[in-house]
Order: sequence, then C-alpha cells, then structure tokens
Amino acid sequence: MTIVDWLADDLKQSVLASRRRWLVTGAAGFIGSNLVEALLALGQDVVGLDNYATGHSHNLDELLGGVGAEAASRFVMLEADIRDRDACAHAVQGVDVILHQAALGSVPRSIADPLTSHDVNVTGFANMIEAARQAGVPRFLYAASSSTYGDEPNLPKREERTGNALSPYAATKLANEIYAGVYMRSYGYKATGLRYFNIFGPRQDPDGAYAAVIPKWVAAMLAGEEIVINGDGETSRDFCFVANAVQANLRGALAGDDAQGEVYNVAVGERTSLNDLHRLIAAGLGELGFRYDRPARHGPFRHGDVRHSLADVSKAERLLGYRATHGLEAGLKAALGWYVAR
Repeated sequence: MTIVDWLADDLKQSVLASRRRWLVTGAAGFIGSNLVEALLALGQDVVGLDNYATGHSHNLDELLGGVGAEAASRFVMLEADIRDRDACAHAVQGVDVILHQAALGSVPRSIADPLTSHDVNVTGFANMIEAARQAGVPRFLYAASSSTYGDEPNLPKREERTGNALSPYAATKLANEIYAGVYMRSYGYKATGLRYFNIFGPRQDPDGAYAAVIPKWVAAMLAGEEIVINGDGETSRDFCFVANAVQANLRGALAGDDAQGEVYNVAVGERTSLNDLHRLIAAGLGELGFRYDRPARHGPFRHGDVRHSLADVSKAERLLGYRATHGLEAGLKAALGWYVAR
C-alpha cells in the first residue's frame, strides 16, 4: 500500500479537485517525501526544496518511481538551504500552498549543537515565512512540535497550555510559533502550526546517532542487537503514523480562512510506554517471521526529554475535520514491512 491508500476518500477527492501548486520544504526527508508522494498521486504540481542535510535522494527516487511518469513530470526539485534568503524567495514564486517541513530534528542533536539547530529551525523558518508573506502565498503550514509542551504536567496536552521548554530544539520550535503569531498580528499573515507527536512510518531513517526510536529499534532487532531503553521504560509517548501527519497537512491546507493561523496537535490520542513499544515491535516482527526475544537493557533517563506525552486532538477534529486513521498497532503493521524490506 502507498501513502494515498491510507487517506480518506473525501480528502482525496478534495485534493484532486483543488489543483494547486505546492511547495514542500524538507522534501527529501521522512515526512516531506510522504507529502510529495501524496500530492503528486493526487494530481498536484509540487516544488520540493531540500539541502539533503538529513533528507535523502533515494526517498525521492522511490516515490517518483512509484507515482508514475506523468505524476513525476509535475515535480520540480530545488537543492537549496532555507538559511539562504534568496533561495527561499525563489522557491515560493507561483506557489499556492507551503508545507514547511525542513528542520533539524532531535533533542540530543540540539543539546550537542544548539546554534546550528537555531540557525536552521529559527532563522530558516523566518526566511520562509517572510518569503511567503512577500509573495502573497495564501496558505502556509509548518511543522511544529509536541516538545513545546515542555514541563507542562497535565495530560492530555492541549494547545493553549504549554510549559517551559526543556531543550534547545523545543525552544526553536516554540520560536516558530511565536514568529507565526507575530506575523499574524503585525501583517495579518496567517501561518498554521501542526504540533507533531512522535511521527513514524516509511522512509524514517534508522541510521545515525539521532534516529527516532521506532526505526532505530526495528533495525536493531532485525540485526539481533540489544535494545537500550532510556530510564525505567515507563516514559510514554503518543506515537503517530505518518499517514495521520499527511492527512493533517492536507486538511489544514484546504480548511477555510477561519481555521488558519492556529496551532493544532497532530497525534492519535493514545499513550504507549517504551516498555510496551518494545513488546509491540518484537511481536510485529515475529508475525513477519523475525523472532526477537532479547530483553531490553535500561540506561539513564535522557536529558531534555519529557516524561509523558499524550495529545488532545479535539481542536484539529473540530476545525480541520482531522480523524486519525492509524493508532500505534495499525501504524506498526503498515510500517514494519517497509522497514524489513529495506
């Protein structure tokens, strides 16, 4: 199955009828490449922008091979850096919708190198939103983050209630939201933030020191390696399959003007501990014929992490028509075959 197969029929029909020109920054990355694939498959013209710092050309090769020659002909790829103002100004020309995914992710990376995270995530964001405003792009959606909730203790997490940021990465994503609010108040330009909660799925890179937990653990289990869980394993997350994130972007872009300029949680509304995640991945791999029965080893709690995360998605449901199609187990079932094949 492809990313489009996991989208609701009403959403597919709405996108097909819209016929717009979309810019996806971070197009060679995990979420960005899934967005590009969905848009091309649904008849849209797409411009991609990426400097390949964390994205990969093979993601683009895979999706373009899958959508067919006609759809691939509607894609233009720009190799550029969002820290380059001129490149941003060039990329937004003639665009109707911007889906801004380009960023340096990872809490540990930001702790090790806060200045580069700031340059990409804050200065790059400012470059993109200013270019979009100057060009009069009607829709601007950006990848926000659940990390902005910080030490806010209440569950579920609601958009209007945040705490203190716990990492430089969280500070950069909070700065994006602050800039978006300032642009709306100063210029009347509405940018819509999507607070992603632990997105996973096909094309998520398992390699490198800052890989996300699900692809990293899958790769380790397939290699028969030991899994190290940070802390006691009762840390919990609202794991969200990438089709849910794609849906939120498309519904957000098509929503009316009164729904723009807001921030929305993008998640499932279910909480899973790391201990349970370990068990579910091992069981899912077992169903595919890969037995893994090594117990996990517990290490120290990771600095900068929040203890528990669970989203209230009612605002996105009410204003965008968002409905999560995949919980964790359904998402793992959809994703594990892709991980195994690669």
